[in-house]
Amino acid sequence: MASDFRLKEQLPNLTSRIVAGYKECSRCSHLGHSPLPNYEVIISCIEDLKEIMYPGYRRRESLHMGNVTYHVGDLIDGLHDKLTTQIARALRHDDRVVNKGNPEMDEVDYEAKGQAMAIMFLESIPELRRTLTDDAQAAFDGDPACRSVDEVVFCYPGLEAITSYRIAHELRRLGVPFIPRMIGEWAHKQTGIDIHPGATIGDHFFIDHGTGVVIGETCEIGSHVKIYQGVTLGALSFATDDDGNLVRGHKRHPTIEDRVVIYANATVLGGKTVVGHHSVVGSSVWLTSSVEPHTTVIMEKPKLRIRSEVPDEMKPERNYQI
Repeated sequence: MASDFRLKEQLPNLTSRIVAGYKECSRCSHLGHSPLPNYEVIISCIEDLKEIMYPGYRRRESLHMGNVTYHVGDLIDGLHDKLTTQIARALRHDDRVVNKGNPEMDEVDYEAKGQAMAIMFLESIPELRRTLTDDAQAAFDGDPACRSVDEVVFCYPGLEAITSYRIAHELRRLGVPFIPRMIGEWAHKQTGIDIHPGATIGDHFFIDHGTGVVIGETCEIGSHVKIYQGVTLGALSFATDDDGNLVRGHKRHPTIEDRVVIYANATVLGGKTVVGHHSVVGSSVWLTSSVEPHTTVIMEKPKLRIRSEVPDEMKPERNYQI
């Protein structure tokens, strides 16, 4: 026990060294500044929104038209308060860090701006829900293994990822910083599907299976598009300026037009790449140039070679009878 105590005497010195490191390298610390958006609160907002988008499937059971108004009203009221605070924090952070210290920060009413954005977002919920209902229907229509739309809502990670994406995309469209990326990366962790909130995706979107799907920030996807697991819609290269810094804000990811199907593990890259409407991109295709509408792109069938490493004398004797 005495030895254990002497070992613990080293801990205050260790603590001092760690804290000194915060001063030496402050890039990954947030000390002495205004609060950042709270991760747990943001995720609670997503869960509340899913409760509104898909009533009766999640936390609250036995909902009917007689009591659903009270339930949704309570959720909306709570979302207003939580989103107002979190958006205000994100706006303040954006001015301080991204905008390198807005000289008018002290005069900005971030709470008022946050509330206005929260109200605008809440007003978008009816249209968001209509779009998500179409996405759920597209999953049912596109998967013969599915027996009902209820199964899609309960079981399909694609719909989970798309739901989070559409919420994050709407917040980003309204000018909310930081929070959309938090939502997108949380959904990525939950589902294995990575959709940047900056991507533009049309209605009736279906991701089947989904694991490993990546959709980049400037990707544009039309309506009635279906993609499978492992698909990457990414950038072909990253432009740099004269100092070698990445050039941001230009289109780097492909355009996928209406009613395209992209099969498992296909990779489509480049901001100038357009997959024309009603096209099919086959499994494992690597595509970096545009294709016309009504085109099928497939890999030539590879040859399968099976080679045994077991010496002939060690192979078991087999008797074949004809």
